[in-house]
Amino acid sequence: MGVGVGRRRRWRCALATVAILGGMALPCAVWSQSTKGGGGKLRVFAIDVEGGQATLFVTPAGQSLLVDTGWPDSDGRDANRIAAAVKEAGLQKIDYVLITHYHVDHAGGMAQLLDRVKVGAVIDHGVNREDDATTQRTYAAFAKAIATRKLKRIVASPGDVLPIVGMKATVVSSDGKLIDTPLEGGGDQNPYCKDAEVRPPDSSENGRSVGIQIVFGKLKLLDLGDLTWDKEMELVCPVNKLGRADIYIVSHHGMNLSSSPAMVNALGARVAMMENGAKKGGSAPALETIGAAPGLETLWQLHFSEEGGQELNTADDYIANTEVDGGNYLELQGSGDGSFDIRNSRTGAVKHYAPPVQQ
Repeated sequence: MGVGVGRRRRWRCALATVAILGGMALPCAVWSQSTKGGGGKLRVFAIDVEGGQATLFVTPAGQSLLVDTGWPDSDGRDANRIAAAVKEAGLQKIDYVLITHYHVDHAGGMAQLLDRVKVGAVIDHGVNREDDATTQRTYAAFAKAIATRKLKRIVASPGDVLPIVGMKATVVSSDGKLIDTPLEGGGDQNPYCKDAEVRPPDSSENGRSVGIQIVFGKLKLLDLGDLTWDKEMELVCPVNKLGRADIYIVSHHGMNLSSSPAMVNALGARVAMMENGAKKGGSAPALETIGAAPGLETLWQLHFSEEGGQELNTADDYIANTEVDGGNYLELQGSGDGSFDIRNSRTGAVKHYAPPVQQ
């Protein structure tokens, strides 16, 4: 079912009930509120940090990985929202915080987060290499915060498998470098590279983002941070080193600096999760690319994109925040058989995705 069909076929599904749409019964998911007793599920929280990134992964073993920390200031708004997700997940601490790169909407919330939540270790790409004054200040504050608390710091390299129990997280990009050999399931020629747009190299921190593939049984997720168009093309053209993904955590908040059609189409994701703000990300070209991607069943968004408008945004059911003021999140619960469920905290509704049909 494509995104356009999703706009027409709205669903409303209270927990433990059945909704009838168009003569078809859609069973509600049984929603786990437990970390270790959650039936062996991987939980993923897309936390609203208003156009930044903060994505919390919680494994059945109770270990956790937070990708990025959102913005600083605003009375600790983003750190408070992350702390609330940590509590919702039943965690006492975050085992690993991965900072994809040092732009303020990704690394800026680190110091405030450490005032609220215990963190075991930090993963990043190494030192900041960007001259922008805001980025330099952000990196200095980040480095001071982790040094003050004497946190273990792990510098990621492409090909590394992160030391997280309960899922396999493989680094595919870091500090401008990329994996040399395809991931398992990758390596095929990419037909979408033909006549694909080529863009000049990006020298900012975006292009140095730590990107990871997460594998949980038969379920695959891809999170590339703000990795830019030029680096995406190196990963998938002429050979698709990434292979396919079930869930694509949309790069760069859906800005038109990433999500090249050559990569998005090659991933063949069933679901895309866009961590955009109302006024940041969710660009019209990215929404068009993702909406037309082969195999896509649903685009989920943290915010209604003002740029996208009624024509390009996904259906309201799949948007966590339909007003400018946010705070609502999306939660995915995945099973090792490749099935998963996504809950919209704004509505409480849950959508189920069955295991993929074997080819």
